Amino acid sequence: MNRTVTLLTAILMLAGLVSPALADDSDFGIHKLALQISDDDPRKMTAVLNVAANVSRHYASIGEEVEITIVAFNAGIHLLRTDTVPSDVGKRVRGFGQSMPNVTFVACGNTLDTMERAEGQRPPLFENAEVQQAGVVTLIELHEAGYTVVRP
Repeated sequence: MNRTVTLLTAILMLAGLVSPALADDSDFGIHKLALQISDDDPRKMTAVLNVAANVSRHYASIGEEVEITIVAFNAGIHLLRTDTVPSDVGKRVRGFGQSMPNVTFVACGNTLDTMERAEGQRPPLFENAEVQQAGVVTLIELHEAGYTVVRP
């Protein structure tokens, strides 16, 4: 599949239909999905994880790559909190860290700051979660970088 894309890109470059800058893009041909979770609802948490797993399996089955980022903010941060996530959901979040390296979890730093002030300590997160200062800003930047943003 990659040979076909490379050959097609080279032909389009020669024809002047694709710029060399686009042809040099290392993400060319990689699908990009950002999933938003902002609710403390186990059904929605499960839905987000199901979508990530299904999309990942789909593209793997046809030999294509996909990068998936799950962004948790507001009440959705409970998806990534080790102390408040439902146990079955928590097992899946841990499992993603081991079996799906193409899936990244992002926790909103602003939400964590608010929770820390209210609870007196920083909420504990899964080790496969990274913190970005503003979850919504992360979604905007992912969209600008070519990600499709979906809220299941």
